Amino acid sequence: RCVAATPPPLPHPQIVRSVRNPRQISSPSTEGHPWASDCCVNPPSRADPSTDLPQLPFLFPAAMFLRGSILSVARRPLATVASRLIHSGVAGSPFEPTEAHAQLRSMVRKFAENEVDPQANDFNRDERMNLPLFRRLGELGLLGLTAPEEFGGSGMDATSACIVHEELSAADPALCLSYLAHSLLFVNNLARNGSREQMARFLPGACSGETIGGMCMSEPDAGTDVLSMRTRAEATDGGGAFELTGTKMWITNGTVDGSTTGDVFLVYAKTGPPQERGGMSLFLVEKGAPGFSLGQQIKDKCGMRASLTAELVFDKCRVPRENLVGGEGDAVRCMMRNLEVERLCLAAMSCGIARRSVEAMARYSNERSSFGKPLKSFGQIQRLVGEAFARMRAGRAYLYDVAARIDLDSDPEGGGGGG
Repeated sequence: RCVAATPPPLPHPQIVRSVRNPRQISSPSTEGHPWASDCCVNPPSRADPSTDLPQLPFLFPAAMFLRGSILSVARRPLATVASRLIHSGVAGSPFEPTEAHAQLRSMVRKFAENEVDPQANDFNRDERMNLPLFRRLGELGLLGLTAPEEFGGSGMDATSACIVHEELSAADPALCLSYLAHSLLFVNNLARNGSREQMARFLPGACSGETIGGMCMSEPDAGTDVLSMRTRAEATDGGGAFELTGTKMWITNGTVDGSTTGDVFLVYAKTGPPQERGGMSLFLVEKGAPGFSLGQQIKDKCGMRASLTAELVFDKCRVPRENLVGGEGDAVRCMMRNLEVERLCLAAMSCGIARRSVEAMARYSNERSSFGKPLKSFGQIQRLVGEAFARMRAGRAYLYDVAARIDLDSDPEGGGGGG
């Protein structure tokens, strides 16, 4: 295992773009790259688990089903074992199937710890989106994570998407949520369902961070039951355009400054009979379109406050026919195709938050004392931390097993792909 003496600079975006679908390539060569020697290091964490994690004998029974070799390391200090389990960065593991995946995790983790984590509390406290930091993700090739390279993307797979969301959410879930809405709900959605002309118009700016996008699906009376949405799109000008009327609620990146809308959105609206469930179409709506406005920014959320959420209003919003994504009435297929990876990466965010929580639990049990002894010396605390660790590891294992089975280019109605 190679360990760099000092943290090297972040890799050029070309390193990020070297990841392909593992079904199609083997690990790419990194010979000669200044960062290649660090590809298999256990990256540094906010708090070194080797000093923070207590020795928890109760962990082993809970974790045996997660790691077949756990008995072989049972004689070692648990802090060392847990450190390697939580922060593994070795190519060939279920969490980094190829060397390129391991490089990606190491790069994103260093970026998250050096640039994302330090600003998280301030921006969440002030309910502001850190736009310069968000655009840094574009410089690293992450905003177009799963988009084709020819349109400015990085051409990565579902496992890569999980890696990035897990690492970013461990540092700042709010920034990661805005990133998810942009990179998956907008960029990946358009990359899988849009025409080449639409991708050429919108993806380069979205992949670089010049424009910030989102997706409009939920409504005040249609959240989970999304097929009952009421926003309608009526053909006008002899079918050359559509007029959208309705309201969308809880839209991530609906505003990025608190006073205007985001730059561009994929908007779901009904084009079939009003009484029909489904019959939806998908439209590209740009900032400044006639009849498109910000209703309100939704403030005082329970968490993730640096990810701005808004109500968006469409009052006979005029959209040209060339902004129709896919066929008229075919949007349910587009929706389900994209929600597959979006829900997967929400689970990756949960795993990142869980990992950070376990680190915090372990650190506190090491620092806090009661009855003259650290909390880590009490069996009940050991059980709680150990069970949390085992559940976190189980969630990660399930997550990456599913990710390995998903083909982002498959058609859900055609039976292709896995997951």
